[in-house]
Amino acid sequence: MAVRYVVQNGAPVLREKSAEIKNFNGELAELLSDLKDTVRAENGCGLAAPQIGVSKRVVVVDVEEGFFEMVNPVIVYAKGEQIGEEGCLSVKGKQGTVIRPDKIKVEYRDRNGRKHKLTAEGFFARAVCHELDHLDGILYIDKSDNVYDLPVGE
Repeated sequence: MAVRYVVQNGAPVLREKSAEIKNFNGELAELLSDLKDTVRAENGCGLAAPQIGVSKRVVVVDVEEGFFEMVNPVIVYAKGEQIGEEGCLSVKGKQGTVIRPDKIKVEYRDRNGRKHKLTAEGFFARAVCHELDHLDGILYIDKSDNVYDLPVGE
């Protein structure tokens, strides 16, 4: 559909709690398509609707395990711990170490309103947790005590 502008840290929409989706319609389908086009154009592994200025509970995750669209996602189980580096399309040029669960279970709806359950481990779990944080106005920099600048060109 369209590649959208990715808002940057400091934009108020990134700090809002996003609204739940109630209508599974063409507007939602267009939002999901725009998220997909944008995350791929930016070479990201995930993108939440607030990152394109839309305060709705919608994310996409694009990792080795596949491409996932999640509407109104909720983590219902978390286990273990992993520590790893994270960056964000809304915090360009920076990276930081974040502690995340190693395994999660998520319940969500697809673009047609059908319910799904997903188990994610390792990097996949990290990516999902990162994107779901965006829906509550949380950035990875809020969870890291060592955010640092990346070398130019990364």
